[in-house]
Amino acid sequence: MSQTNSSQFKVEVTDVCKRYNIYDKPVDRLKELVTRNRLCCHREYWALRDINVQFPKGVTALIGPNGSGKSTLLQIIAGVLEPTSGTVERRGRITAILELGAGFQPDYSGRENVILNGMILGISREEMETRIESIAEFAEIGDFFDQPIKTYSSGMVVRLAFATAVSVEPEILLVDEAMAVGDQNFQTKCRDHIWKMKQSGKTIIFVTHDMDMVRSWCDQAVLLNGGQTVKVGDVNEVVEAFEDLMNHHEKVAVKRFTAPAEAAKAGV
Repeated sequence: MSQTNSSQFKVEVTDVCKRYNIYDKPVDRLKELVTRNRLCCHREYWALRDINVQFPKGVTALIGPNGSGKSTLLQIIAGVLEPTSGTVERRGRITAILELGAGFQPDYSGRENVILNGMILGISREEMETRIESIAEFAEIGDFFDQPIKTYSSGMVVRLAFATAVSVEPEILLVDEAMAVGDQNFQTKCRDHIWKMKQSGKTIIFVTHDMDMVRSWCDQAVLLNGGQTVKVGDVNEVVEAFEDLMNHHEKVAVKRFTAPAEAAKAGV
């Protein structure tokens, strides 16, 4: 791929795999350490296998059944997790809203956490302090801004996380279901801001189960299942594939549920 074509993509995921070692008992991990892995006491679980996706400017949704690898992929793109193999190339400042409260220190106040998060992103304390008032205004948490995070409700945590993430003017914003938490007014406010980011040419990647939002908002969608890519591209086609997949899962689940009852009736 030429440099001109490559540069249109803000994030490129190439051959990414993520493996976890599953231990039935804590002592099994110790056995491997003691034997320097000569004794294998684990099972391998592949959360992701051979993921190849390019993310252009605009909004891309990661969709799929629970356990399909969506959040794992988002965390790898964010740099929170390292892939077992493969590479991720990011072009531009990146911020992420992942698990609720991730990256916040519970004993620090909202104000202190905002400054800390900015410094983790490489932004000076002085610059973050110039953004403090606008962040507090956007978050709308009042006097709690100077109280410890551990006193916050889940909705307040999301408010602060979103306000902090977008305040640093990222080129790439990652969101994992965060907008599903909190009141309707703030969800609308977040969506309005994301829409403005989209219009200004930013790259937004988010995990969601809201197919109406995917259809109306997104320029691209990525369907994952079982840690693998099922379909990438046109939003309507990907959503249709997702719905077909979920219908299949539902039919299989119903069959498994009804089979024992039918067998009992038959006297099996």
